[in-house]
Amino acid sequence: MSPNLILILMFGGLTLLMVTGLPIAFVLGGLSLLLTITLWNPDSVIILVLQVFDTMRSEPLLAVPLYILMASILQRSGVIEDLYRVMGLWFGRLRGGLAIGTVIICVVMAAMTGVVGAAVTSMGVLAMPEMLRRKYDPSLVAGTICAAGTLGVLIPPSVLTIVYAVTAQVSIGKMLIAGIVPGILLASIYILYILYVSYFRPGKVPVESVKPVPMRLKLLSLQAVIIPALLIVLVLGSIFLGIATPTEAAAVGVVGSILASFARGRFSFQNLADAGIQTLKVTSMILWITIGAKAYVAIFTGLGGADTLIGAIRDLDVNPYVVLAIMMLILIFLGTCLDEIGIILLTVPVFLPIVKAFGFDEIWFGVLYAISIQVGYISPPFGYSLFYLKATLPKGMGMAEVYRGVTPFMGLQILALLICAAFPAVVTWLPGFVG
Repeated sequence: MSPNLILILMFGGLTLLMVTGLPIAFVLGGLSLLLTITLWNPDSVIILVLQVFDTMRSEPLLAVPLYILMASILQRSGVIEDLYRVMGLWFGRLRGGLAIGTVIICVVMAAMTGVVGAAVTSMGVLAMPEMLRRKYDPSLVAGTICAAGTLGVLIPPSVLTIVYAVTAQVSIGKMLIAGIVPGILLASIYILYILYVSYFRPGKVPVESVKPVPMRLKLLSLQAVIIPALLIVLVLGSIFLGIATPTEAAAVGVVGSILASFARGRFSFQNLADAGIQTLKVTSMILWITIGAKAYVAIFTGLGGADTLIGAIRDLDVNPYVVLAIMMLILIFLGTCLDEIGIILLTVPVFLPIVKAFGFDEIWFGVLYAISIQVGYISPPFGYSLFYLKATLPKGMGMAEVYRGVTPFMGLQILALLICAAFPAVVTWLPGFVG
C-alpha cells in the first residue's frame, strides 16, 4: 500500500472517530490495533504491548500524578479563598482592580498547581459573583477568568509542559523554566488590556466607591501570601537551583500542600482521600491517552507515514516560518476539541522531526506550542475553558457573553505568540541558566 494512502487512512480514520465523540484514548488505541492487524502484520501487535510497558516505566511521567495531587489538596485547603481576599483589599479601589487581582491570583495558582480547570472553576466561583455585583461588564469578567485561568498551561509546574518534555525527549527542568517569562509576559498583557478598558471604554468597569482600607490591614492580609510563596519557592526554586529534579520537586510540593492544609486548619483524611481519588481519575485518563497516542505514533511511523509527511514538507518551496504558522493553526484548532495531553501526544511526534529539520529550537517550539493550545482553550465554540466556566455562570448570563469576552483575549494571546516567535530569547534566556 502506498504511503500516501496510509496517511489518508490514518488521519481520515482518526478524524472520523473523533467526530463521533468517542473518548480520545480509546479512539487512538482501537484505531492503532485495527490498522496494525489490517495494514501491517498481526504479529506486530507486540509493538502496542511494548508501548504500554514503556509508558508505565517512565520515571519522568511520575511527576504528573504528584502535581495533580498537589493541586487537588490545595483546592481543598482554603488558600485560594485567602488569596482572593488579599487581592480585594489591595486592588479593590483601583479601577479594574478586581479583574487585575484575578489575573494575579491565576498566575499564583498556575505556579502552585499547573492545572487549568482548577483556576478557571475557582475564579468562576470566587471572583465572578463579586465582579458582577460591582457592575463589571459580564463579557470582560468572563474573558478575564477564561484567559487568565489558562496560564496554568504555560507557567510551571505545568502538567502539559512535563508531558511535552517527555514526548519530545528534552530537559523537563529547562522546559518548565522556559514558561516563566512568557507566562509573566502574557499576564502583563492581560493587565494592560484591563487597564485600557477600565480607563478608555466607559461602562465596562465601574468607578469604584469602596471605602479606603487602612494600610495596617493590608499588611496584615499579606500573611495569606506566605504559604503560596513558600510553595512556589520550594517547587520552582528547587528545580531552578538544581537541588531537585522536577519529579522530586513535585513530591516536595505535595508535602508542602499537606502542610498548607494543616496550617489553614482544613486538613482531614476525608479531604486527602477525595484528593487522591480525583488524582487517580485524572492520572488514569492521562496515562490511557498516553498509551493510545504512543501506539498510534508507533504504527504511523512503522507504516512509513512519518517519513512520507516529512519528505512532503521538505519538498515544499516555502519559508519555514510558514510551516510553523500552519502547525500553530492546527494546534489552535485541536485545542477547541481535544484536551491538551491528547494534542501533545498526538502531534509532537509528527511535528518535532519537522521542527528539527528546519533547525528550530525544541524548547522554544514547546513554548509556542503551549501558547497555541491556550488560544485553542478559549476559542469559541468548543474551547475547554469555556465549558469549565459555563458550570459556574450565574442565572441570566449566557455563553454569548462568554464568547464576546474571550475574543479580545484570543487576540492578546496571539500577540504574545508572535512576540515569542519573533524574539526567541524571551523563551530561551532563562533556561540557559539551568544545568
